[in-house]
Amino acid sequence: MTGMLPALAGANVIYGLGMLEMGITFDLAQLVWDHEIAEMILYAMKGVPVNDTTLAVDVIKEMGIGKDYLSHPTTFEHMRSQSQARLIDRRMREDWEAAGSTDAYKRSHDKMIDILETYEPPKLPDDVLKNVRSIVVEAEKELGVYSEDNEE
Repeated sequence: MTGMLPALAGANVIYGLGMLEMGITFDLAQLVWDHEIAEMILYAMKGVPVNDTTLAVDVIKEMGIGKDYLSHPTTFEHMRSQSQARLIDRRMREDWEAAGSTDAYKRSHDKMIDILETYEPPKLPDDVLKNVRSIVVEAEKELGVYSEDNEE
């Protein structure tokens, strides 16, 4: 969470994601957890819109004091506009325990395994691939390791 203060001060890089032990150790599950925190920081940096709709002024007038605002349709309409953490578990303790009592590291580790097993990078356009290949060929020729067998 120490990333929030530099972000508020105008920094555009959050350093240290995935690092443990003062950067001596790197942990992919920690990287996944830190990514979630970084997303929350970026979300907060966009600011909080304050207007009649987001303040629900009309709903407050309609409902009055002491009513159930959670069941009002506008609550459901706007609830997804909030930060949507995927790893932070906000369930009641009984529900969390019934679901296996997984801690933050376990959830991050499971997500990391899922990413490693299922992620497919987006395909680069052919012109970009051709450009990258030409850079590699040029570097191989410069280093004296170029072989036409490497051409694809």
